[in-house]
Amino acid sequence: MLELGLNRDAPAAYVHVGDCWNAARRSRGISREQALRALAEGVRACPHCRPDSALGYQEG
Repeated sequence: MLELGLNRDAPAAYVHVGDCWNAARRSRGISREQALRALAEGVRACPHCRPDSALGYQEG
């Protein structure tokens, strides 16, 4: 899931695993490819559900 910013002009806040307990109400489902792209573009991975680990994402 992608947690959107506080308003439409704010950048995305976090990438989450689909069942993360910490995802905000302003989150929406995204594909695996979109999640990987968001991480590569600098959107932070949720420190609780660790979607980067679940997706096998490695910064590089």
